Formats: sequence, structure tokens, C-alpha cells
Amino acid sequence: MSDSHAHPVPSQYWKIALVLAVLTALEVAMYYIDRELGLGLTNALVLVVLAIAKFLIVVGWFMHLRYESPLLNRFFTAGFILAMGLYTVVLTALGVITLGGG
Repeated sequence: MSDSHAHPVPSQYWKIALVLAVLTALEVAMYYIDRELGLGLTNALVLVVLAIAKFLIVVGWFMHLRYESPLLNRFFTAGFILAMGLYTVVLTALGVITLGGG
């Protein structure tokens, strides 16, 4: 298998790590903000969006998925969609989100 792409240089890895650290800090901050304001669904949605962003960064750069075959990209996309479905089911079962009227 030929290596036809340039891997990120160490400085890029540090920048990516910094972005991940900031996103993690935002997640922790959301916990405390939710305790004070009781955001409920809004908090859950913000945390899911942050988790999606972190997932895409880790998979894209640290796992080099950006450079892999389309088949492998589809495999990870399918797993990601299944995970989001599972999150929806769990958050609904816990009463964090409600689907439909009621």
C-alpha cells in the first residue's frame, strides 16, 4: 500500500490536541451551566454536537480516515449513524428528550 498523502506534522497534532482540549473544557463547562440554569434538552443537544465535533476530529486526523478508501469512510459513517441512534434512544429512555407531543 503506497503512502500517497502527507501526514500532519507534529505542530498540527499539537493544534488538534489544543482544539480537543478546548472542546472538552466546553463540555465540562456545560455540566456546571446546566446545574445552574437547568437547560435540559439544550444542554443535551450542545453536548451531542460537541461529541460529534470531537469524534470527527479524532477519526479524521488521529486515525487518518481522511486519507482512507471510500469504503472505510462509509463503514465509519454507518457506525456513527448507529451511535447517534443509540444516543437518541438512551436520552429518550432517560427522559432527557421527548419525541412527539405529550
